[in-house]
Amino acid sequence: MDHISTLFIQKLVTLVSSTSSHADRDWLIPTGLAPGDPGAWPGMIAAEAFFELLEQLAQHRPDGRGLGVRLGRLMRCDDYGSFGLAFKSAPDLLGSFRRVERYGQVVTNVANYRVEPGATATFMAIDPGRDTRLGQRMTNELAVAAGVGLCREVSCEPFTPSAVCFSHERPGTLDIFEQHFQCPLHFGADRDGFEIAKQDLQVGNRLGDQGLARFFDAHLDRELAEFVVETGLDHEVCLEISRALSEGVPSIGEVAARLGMSARTLQRRLAQDGHVYQDLVETTRRRLAERLLRQTDYALAEIAFLTGYSEQSTFTRAFKRLSGQTPARYRREGVTL
Repeated sequence: MDHISTLFIQKLVTLVSSTSSHADRDWLIPTGLAPGDPGAWPGMIAAEAFFELLEQLAQHRPDGRGLGVRLGRLMRCDDYGSFGLAFKSAPDLLGSFRRVERYGQVVTNVANYRVEPGATATFMAIDPGRDTRLGQRMTNELAVAAGVGLCREVSCEPFTPSAVCFSHERPGTLDIFEQHFQCPLHFGADRDGFEIAKQDLQVGNRLGDQGLARFFDAHLDRELAEFVVETGLDHEVCLEISRALSEGVPSIGEVAARLGMSARTLQRRLAQDGHVYQDLVETTRRRLAERLLRQTDYALAEIAFLTGYSEQSTFTRAFKRLSGQTPARYRREGVTL
């Protein structure tokens, strides 16, 4: 399943909160994330949930269509942890993007970079997504904006790309695009990404250090191996269940369809890994309820709705059966199970 790091949602909360007086409770619902301490969020969410979130914001905010670029230009190397440090410590921009190409999926697999060398310039291309929806297009804009911003952060010389390309149509206003990229913009192109002149690739990075680069490469190799384990099928199923709970508990067939397989195939694959679908449903509901109880002031009736229960009393009985205590006591004592 396509995924994206919740680090982008943390930044998005900051961005939206700084430009709006509205609370961030409701617009986070498509992600299945509880408002509050992002430290309790999972590392990844389904990319489709992120697309839906961007589309909602694009529809309801005056500046919504430009949020992809606005969010991308906020990103800094340190936001990405070891991945960002590997980018920063590479000897030059080509080395930085070779690392993005190799390790990008620890951040997302929907807008990864591919390095395409040329005689006089190198094109940092975004792998085409499997979806052409607005959320995917805005995510591509985010990736390109972040890539350009990180180049400016690490390069020893002032950086401006030679050109920026997007395969989708020109948006209604280009103000934020022109302010950030400061170079020729091409819409309706045959690919997404930006071009770096050969001389800019060879300038070198401020903190480029081969020893540090090798250290972070080794660290990311381990992180990538662990990441593959952490994004198993059961994790993907739980993410899909979490997204759907506010509309009721999804059937195994509904979740299977979202993952591109039949219900029988999903059931068989879960069984092979020692999982039962109904157990994953209960685990997902309990974990979401715990986050909502710890991190928000939602009423119990609201939490019951968000976790897929039609009645507060039903939610209370189920939570006590799963956790050994009532929701009210769990909230009062701040117990983490």
